[in-house]
Amino acid sequence: MKSAKNSGYYLDPIDKDIIYMLMDNAKTSLAHISKNVGISTTAVHQRIKKLEQAGVIENSISFLNPRKIGYNVVSYIGVFLEQPSHYPEAVKALRDVNEVVEAHYTTGNYTIFLKVLCRDNDHLMQILNKLQHLKGVTRTETFISLEQSINRQLKV
Repeated sequence: MKSAKNSGYYLDPIDKDIIYMLMDNAKTSLAHISKNVGISTTAVHQRIKKLEQAGVIENSISFLNPRKIGYNVVSYIGVFLEQPSHYPEAVKALRDVNEVVEAHYTTGNYTIFLKVLCRDNDHLMQILNKLQHLKGVTRTETFISLEQSINRQLKV
């Protein structure tokens, strides 16, 4: 059901508890959730399905730890485009760069702001060279993350 106040999906306390448990571990069993929130497994299943249908829960995925598979450099790259009209074409090309894990169309100095995972600085240089040769890209500005202090989902 939608909340009349903000036209977003209304989450009752049980929905929130279910979501938090799934955020902690997407593989949490329905029985475990049921036991912790005090409703039947069938009711838990129905609530999860409703949350998925409403788009509140988009994916149930496991996250890779990039460092465990050799991707030790996390960088953020501001991309300057010659013209904003180059944006759709640039995003299409960026989708083909596997190391680009996030792309945001932004206000401020950059047209696009990227999160990029690389094995090392040499690999980062290869990616930067690719990015700088994309049509419409005039320059890039790179920031290397030294440590990720916070990594979480939004709590509602």
